[in-house]
Amino acid sequence: MLGLPYNHTTEAPATFILVGIPGLQSSHLWLAVSLSIMYTTALLANTLIVTIIWMDSTLQEPMYCFLCVLAAVDMVMASSVVPNMVSIFSSGDNTISFNACFTQMYLVHAATAVESGLLLAMAFDRYVAICKPLHYKRILTHRVMLEMTVIITIRATVFMTPLSWMVSHLPFCGSNVVLHSYCEHIAVAKLACADPRPSSLYSLIVSSIIVGSDVAFIAASYILILQAVFSLSSKNAQLKALSTCGSHVGVMALYYLPGMASIYVAWLGEDVAPLCTQVLLADLYLIIPPSLNPIIYGLRTKQIRKRTWGLLIHYLFNHSNLGSGIQALEQTRQLQRRPS
Repeated sequence: MLGLPYNHTTEAPATFILVGIPGLQSSHLWLAVSLSIMYTTALLANTLIVTIIWMDSTLQEPMYCFLCVLAAVDMVMASSVVPNMVSIFSSGDNTISFNACFTQMYLVHAATAVESGLLLAMAFDRYVAICKPLHYKRILTHRVMLEMTVIITIRATVFMTPLSWMVSHLPFCGSNVVLHSYCEHIAVAKLACADPRPSSLYSLIVSSIIVGSDVAFIAASYILILQAVFSLSSKNAQLKALSTCGSHVGVMALYYLPGMASIYVAWLGEDVAPLCTQVLLADLYLIIPPSLNPIIYGLRTKQIRKRTWGLLIHYLFNHSNLGSGIQALEQTRQLQRRPS
């Protein structure tokens, strides 16, 4: 047996207290400023990506639709933790209710699982576009794209709901101080009176299965893409394909490497890395990808970059014309008021 049976008669704490980053309390204000900047960047950039793709009828290909969903998921993932972190780091408001804690935990795990599936779907999209261009529209129809998105969401729900349920049903009869800046499941499970290893082991196994299978299929897709690219006779076509794939691989490395490092370091404990390093790594994993994804993935895409500049120029030009028109109207009114 891994531990004693759960005692469900134990009353759950009304709130948890999040300490932020243990050992780095003196840097909390600077962390609050940095997180605020990154969070604002993530919201603005991802909102811009969603708006441009949603409004432009020429950007309705599967790649852009997946990118739109990725931007939305990034905003959910960042919004589920960053405002609370900033509040902790800036004002010391570090309490979170029991239900809010486990809602946050579920949103973080579900969003990360959905994002992993979306990266796989986007890699498959690039494989079809480059390796089977004549069949692209026949293979990746809007119905197929919708089915892939639904399957990705169902997979995340099926795998991540049991984890939040397992941790929320542990008996909490001692301290309610969570040595983390958000409700990270291992940090919360350690407060339980029962053995937390079943939920922690479930998290490790499920994360390894999801990430391992997704990364394996992504790697296979890009190996086939590279083979197809280097068989092209045109150097310009090779460079264009490599540039596109390079940005995609950069986003995936940015997501998977810190994510898996965070999971395994938290599992292995302080023997591998100090607690402050574990917490900081987990925090950055949830805010850096949402901040950089729209820049690397979106604005490096030629069509989105053109639409972005076009939208900004259109807004500034119209705003300038509106200001000039208002000024001219005011001058006309002043002339009319002058006695003849």
